[in-house]
Amino acid sequence: MEFKSLLTIKNLHVSIDLGHTVVKAVDGANIDIRENEILGLIGESGSGKSVLGLAILKLLPPNATVDGEVWFDGANLVESSEEEMRRIRGKEIAWIPQDPATSLNPVLKVGFQISEPMVLHTTLDKEQVRQKTISLLDFFDIQPPERRAEEYPYQYSGGMRQRALIAMGTSTNPKLLIADEPTKGVDTPRKAQVAAMFRRIKRENPGLSILLITHDLRFAQALCDRIAVMYCAQIIEVTPAQTFFEAPLHPYSEALLEALPSRGLKQIPGDMPSMITPPGGCRFHPRCRYARPECRHYEPPFSVIDGTLVRCWRYA
Repeated sequence: MEFKSLLTIKNLHVSIDLGHTVVKAVDGANIDIRENEILGLIGESGSGKSVLGLAILKLLPPNATVDGEVWFDGANLVESSEEEMRRIRGKEIAWIPQDPATSLNPVLKVGFQISEPMVLHTTLDKEQVRQKTISLLDFFDIQPPERRAEEYPYQYSGGMRQRALIAMGTSTNPKLLIADEPTKGVDTPRKAQVAAMFRRIKRENPGLSILLITHDLRFAQALCDRIAVMYCAQIIEVTPAQTFFEAPLHPYSEALLEALPSRGLKQIPGDMPSMITPPGGCRFHPRCRYARPECRHYEPPFSVIDGTLVRCWRYA
């Protein structure tokens, strides 16, 4: 089957200058997001997942340097002006931040905040915007929607604030939705509700692609078509979701799955290496049960094994 890419990342590097040192937060990422798919970007906290997502939309702080290419709709976003990015953000590509408690403006009504992207990026008139805002609140089960639209974030529960952010992100019918850790701080019953919500979004918006940034493997399994694994600033495996959960190739992917309670709760030995001075060769080799001499000295190339892209000397 042939797939069409919606967004393509080529050799993306992100460095963050902390004054006394430089953090290599993304190091040579190559990945594509296909039309009409949910791609899960997974890995331990601190692996660079959120930085990669922010780099797509050029939302990184001024001390960040970005090199490489991010192709979307015929344009390299890395080279796009701030004016061009303002036309894309919220309309073509929407971002759902990971912390609903701090991402909504506390002094503005929630309905106003949900409607703002529509005011900026659509031709809907004031009444149409109001009706769609109420419809979105109803769709995401924020009841009663007419009253809730006039309330402030402090009057919402944590789950309602989260759903309001998702309503805001989908309000302009974007082509790509980037959701950053949507289950962070969410208990198990509510995770199932969030997963159901994303499935419903996908059903109602069949052309939508979603980049799901998460370290929650069960959440990714419930939603994703493909999985991209990130470790210490690098993409190390890209594979169909079913393949990842049944027969992952990279030793780090194996270790992530073995750390699940249902698979033995085996702790991954060691710690995530420093992004300031990462280990030579394969970055996972200090923690890897299969490490060979070449793993310590040479960076592994990518290999394609039965549709899986994997960066490991075992397959080179």
